[in-house]
Amino acid sequence: MFFGAQVIFDKLLLIEPFGNRSALGLWYPFSDFFRPYQTVTHMFMHSNFSHLFFNMFAIFMFGPHIERVWGQKKFLFFYLFTGFGAMITHLIVWYIEVTYFGASSYGLVWGASGAVFGVLVAFAYLYPNMQIMLLIPPIPIRAKYFVLIYAGLELFMGLGNANDGVAHFAHLGGALFGYLLILYWRKYGSRFN
Repeated sequence: MFFGAQVIFDKLLLIEPFGNRSALGLWYPFSDFFRPYQTVTHMFMHSNFSHLFFNMFAIFMFGPHIERVWGQKKFLFFYLFTGFGAMITHLIVWYIEVTYFGASSYGLVWGASGAVFGVLVAFAYLYPNMQIMLLIPPIPIRAKYFVLIYAGLELFMGLGNANDGVAHFAHLGGALFGYLLILYWRKYGSRFN
């Protein structure tokens, strides 16, 4: 997730490779703290326990259904592809914010939320009419509507400049890249089949 300008990270945090978990999060590519390995490691780091729990809970709930249809290799490729797509989308938006709107280039991105959004899109594609029981409010909703509403909320919050420390455009990027990959596979097939 994106954490906006934080003075602690500005000058005080010493980044040594693998010396602390901040070294494994993704820093802005033009900052002094960026390292190429962060493009991979950021997907496996989380900001706190609840961030990790909810991402893994979503994978636990939706992943097995997709993996059962696609198989392990195809699901893994899809997951990583959407994670990298989320990162690319977030970096483009971050670059625009820094370059044109004066946003800070200090901050961290970490988490698997973009890939999780890709998994949600895949689930809604494979099981569009399956009922999902929401926790809050506790009502059933079809998977296709759940994903559309959730993506709409992410777009609204991303454009609304929520400053809530969440990478809304990374989530949308994971969903977009997941949808595009599904369309590609539907038209041209997959080498995993």
